[in-house]
Amino acid sequence: MFYYGKGKKVMAKIITAREAAQLIPDGATVACGGMGLSGWAEEIGCAIRDNFKETGHPCNLNIKQGSAMGDWKERGITRLGEAGPGLVTKWSAAHVGSAFSLNKLAVDNQLECWCLPQGVIVNLWREIAAGRPGMLTKVGLGTFVDPRLEGGRMNDVTKEDICKLVEFEGEEYLFYKSFQVDVAILRGTTADENGNVTFEHESVLNEGLSIAEAVKHCGGIVIVQAEYIAKAGTLHPKDVKIPGILVDYVVQATSTDACWQTEGVYYEPAFCGNVKKPVDRIKPMELSERKVICRRCAAALKKGNVVNLGIGMAADTAAIVAEEGYIDDIVLSTESGMVGGVPAALPNFGSAWNPDAIMTHNDMFDLIDGGNLDVTVLGIGEIDEKGNNNVSKFGPSLTGPGGFINITSATKTVIFCGTFMAKGKYKIGDGKLEIVQEGKIRKFVKNVEQITFSAEKAPKDQNVLYITERCVFKLIDGKLTLIEIAPGIDLEKDILANMDFKPEIAKDLKVMDEGMFRETWGGLTLE
Repeated sequence: MFYYGKGKKVMAKIITAREAAQLIPDGATVACGGMGLSGWAEEIGCAIRDNFKETGHPCNLNIKQGSAMGDWKERGITRLGEAGPGLVTKWSAAHVGSAFSLNKLAVDNQLECWCLPQGVIVNLWREIAAGRPGMLTKVGLGTFVDPRLEGGRMNDVTKEDICKLVEFEGEEYLFYKSFQVDVAILRGTTADENGNVTFEHESVLNEGLSIAEAVKHCGGIVIVQAEYIAKAGTLHPKDVKIPGILVDYVVQATSTDACWQTEGVYYEPAFCGNVKKPVDRIKPMELSERKVICRRCAAALKKGNVVNLGIGMAADTAAIVAEEGYIDDIVLSTESGMVGGVPAALPNFGSAWNPDAIMTHNDMFDLIDGGNLDVTVLGIGEIDEKGNNNVSKFGPSLTGPGGFINITSATKTVIFCGTFMAKGKYKIGDGKLEIVQEGKIRKFVKNVEQITFSAEKAPKDQNVLYITERCVFKLIDGKLTLIEIAPGIDLEKDILANMDFKPEIAKDLKVMDEGMFRETWGGLTLE
């Protein structure tokens, strides 16, 4: 640890990635913070993998992370699974889908795996940092995280409960317990000789500060990878996001490959506010079922709305709003902390072009949990007759909820979007939809495999829509109700015959706007 004493400054200890790996004790609980590749210390991760392969150490690590960390290919926390079983034996995260090698170990029951709400994980660090026993919240009630269902356990070998149901002043809550954490592996842009760390090239202001505070409270060590090393005393104090008093070791990356801002780019200055990119430079989407769905999502927005966009198809709603010329009439945001601007889809999800503000990851979830979002647009995995939505587990495919559970718990209007069937082919044009080849996988099923959104626990005044390319449903009085059908679609043949249950059908069943099925729409009107 670095300190000031006897009038003399003690400089940070700058070490190599391999030396950092050798500092991690066997059986340690290791915390990582970030989203995508932002915040991920790639060079240190590779060194831990290589050291284990060569020496068998460190081993039996318990990895704790919030969001997905990786590029859905090779880079990211998946590096720790490339060494095979034994390096990591416990893994907790909000999203585990992008770490393919670790995910396979979880599927094969070679490590214990839990998935918890992202907002819970990133803010639980604060509870640990302050020495509090844990977090009390309603987030997760009625979902697979609830110990009455699965307790967040993602495979058979995982037995331990890491949250419990409690009653407080006559109401049900979930209590997420604090825990000992031994090592933090974090990343910033620049570290000075005293260990002060800035994030000037990071698009996401991640939970690194809270993690560092939590680890120091527990008596552990904090290791930060940085791209640049600066002379002590030259960093502006307002730019420092992790003060040197919390940092034990700094690793300077030897390659820019270890310092990518997002999964898709090494550095985009418009993602971190260093330039403003003309909106008309953002490429419009091609006409497809995806664009139709995003157009219908955009049509549900109102002027002045504060809107959260989730990963996948949902994020493309931003491109529609921009193309239709209304980007300045609503405030788009992402769970990572982006406020305003145009949120990016994969491979840059979590970042935004021209944001008005970039909040810390933790603070954004306080805003979300507090009910300060008007609308959220999120994905569809599978929907059951009660209106429950599963996006977290499909047979052997483990994904996790990300911020889904937090976001749907308190947002006034929740829009779920996705294709009606998976792997279908469509022809779109002339104001109608034609199914060329029916999809192979049904998404509207009798019972979802895992409950990521609980319709039963949804606030009574919450407006919940389910938007697909061929129809729109709404949750009305606890029942999934068909309210719109696409032009060119047959109700019986194209919709009801491809559902495992019969939904309620609105008496005033409407036809979706034909303009959404044309090359140029121009029909968005935010009232």
